[in-house]
Amino acid sequence: MYYLNAFFLFSILGHVLEEFFYTKEPGILLGYWTPVYGFGSVVILYLYNFLKKQNINKKWIEVLLVFLNGFLILTCLEWIGGIFIEKIFHVTFWDYTNHPLSIGKYISIPMACVWGICSLILAYLIKKIVDPLLYNIPKQVPIVLTFLMTFDIIYKLLI
Repeated sequence: MYYLNAFFLFSILGHVLEEFFYTKEPGILLGYWTPVYGFGSVVILYLYNFLKKQNINKKWIEVLLVFLNGFLILTCLEWIGGIFIEKIFHVTFWDYTNHPLSIGKYISIPMACVWGICSLILAYLIKKIVDPLLYNIPKQVPIVLTFLMTFDIIYKLLI
């Protein structure tokens, strides 16, 4: 349940973050969540937990791997998410065409660096803060949220 709890927590926090930084409506769903942040956070947490089990002798190598995982994987997730949202929902939520070093509409090297830095912040700071919460959320909460999000996705696809 840890990763499912993390998915919902970071989907909701991502929605809050987008609402704070952007003026247009965040996300494509009706609920107060943006699943791409949940997916990205779960991937980074999973890979970080995997790396910790590898007992890497040098801390700088572990940190570099966390950064590179975030840089590459979250950038790919952003690219796939942008294409998916545009094709399915006919909406473009972000466009990095005017960013320096952009690679098409949905990704750029500066944003990839942001994702790498965010991965470090998640793995080495936020994880320590939210882990007690993630382990203690009652089992019914993610079950109810899964039902609600599934309904939300189906509804949004049908309208």
